[in-house]
This record gives sequence, C-alpha cells and structure tokens, in this order.
Amino acid sequence: MGRLDGKRAIVTGAASGIGRASARLFSAEGAAVAIVDREANALAETADAIAKDGGKVLTLAADVGSEADVKAAVASCVRELGGLEVFYANAGVGGGMLPLLEQTEEIWRDTLQVNLIGVFLCIKHAALHMTAHGGGSIICTASVAGLRAHAGGSAYSASKAGVISLAQTAANQLAGTGVRVNAICPGLIETGMTQPMFDAARERGTDHKIGQLNPSRRPGEPLDIARAALFLASDDSDYVNGQAIAVDGGLSSTHPFVPGRLA
Repeated sequence: MGRLDGKRAIVTGAASGIGRASARLFSAEGAAVAIVDREANALAETADAIAKDGGKVLTLAADVGSEADVKAAVASCVRELGGLEVFYANAGVGGGMLPLLEQTEEIWRDTLQVNLIGVFLCIKHAALHMTAHGGGSIICTASVAGLRAHAGGSAYSASKAGVISLAQTAANQLAGTGVRVNAICPGLIETGMTQPMFDAARERGTDHKIGQLNPSRRPGEPLDIARAALFLASDDSDYVNGQAIAVDGGLSSTHPFVPGRLA
C-alpha cells in the first residue's frame, strides 16, 4: 500500500531534476500525477518513465509564471484525474550569478516571476480547489539560499526567501481550511540548474570536495528532496504546517567555516 494511494498530485518543474524525481516517487507511492513544465520534450521523458512503471500520468506543458496556465493546469488535473489533494510548486530558475551591481531589472523580474509569483499562483489556484474539497497539501521549493547569503545569486536568494515567507503566511491565511502549506529548502543538489558547477569540478578533478561544507560531506541528489516532498504530501505530515524544512546535509546548521580549522 502506497503512502499516496488515492491522491491526485500536480508537480511543476517536472521535466528534470527534483521535479522529475518527485513525480516518479509520488506515482510509485500510489498517486495519479499531473506533471507540468514549459520544456515539453523533457516533460515527455518524465511521463514515459512514469508510464513504464505503471503509473497514471497527465502531461501539461505550461509556464507557472502565467496565471492562465496555472489555472488551466489545476482545471485539467481536476477534470482528467478527478481531483487534487497535493500540489508541489517546484518549478524555478537560477537567475544567474552576476555581481549585484551588474544585474538588471529584467533579471530580477524574470527570476521573481517564476520563483516567487509562480509559487503564489500555484498556491492560489490549488487552494481555491482544495478549500472547497476538504483540504490538501501544498509544497513549495525554496532553498537554503533563502535562509542565508552565499548559496545563490541575489535575485535567486531573494526569491527563495520570499517563498519561505509565502509558505508561512499562506499557511496562516488558510487556517482552518484543511490546506497545509510548507516549503522545502534544498542545499546543493545535482540538477540541471547546478550541473555546470558539478561538471567543472569533475573536469578539475575536485569533485570530491563538492559538499565538503556540510556535516554529511556530500552533495544531494534529487531523490533526497523528493523523499522530503513525499513526507509533506502524505498524511504522515498532517501536523506539519507553515514550515521551511532544510534538506541540505546540515549545511544551514552552521556559519561558514574552513574544514579542519575550527577554533
């Protein structure tokens, strides 16, 4: 018996990385899954993988930064899968790593549109359905970059700090409705967004140093985050609400330090 048997879930950013791993895990645990991304070809690969494993999947090419697209995705899920109990608002963009004084207004607008406004739109339209149908779980991908500096660029970090605040405020705005809202704060995870960093380290022969600043002494994998999302999607987390849960190998538990040189 799966932990999500009988549930219907939407996962955004499901074309790769954390979204793909989460969609596959949700399906393996019994959920019917609607997968959303603006990268249609890669999204089809996720759908094929779920279907080959015997899961029920609905593919929806959409941009979470568009309210019309998000509204349509929720409506399609409800119509085709019969309802919606779980919404994982995972889609995001990196925003680049230019120094603050070299960044443009366009970079900030594009980053916030997907990473923060997109999450707001997902919460809004998921909750409109869930509050009328007995509740549900909304999960948002934030980041350790939203907790402290030096884990991402300025626009990205600000957007993820906004996601953490949004999860907290939304949970309270939806008090008494049966809808829970939580955020996951991944640390350094090997995904398409971070792949250049991993590739460069391997090319230099320094990949053994990746993740050295966290107590677990390793980088994360998409499945590490998917497992946390599964917990929040399931009834096991029924009393978890308005939280920002770091899944980062312990990185955010300390201040920056040089390994082997602790005072």
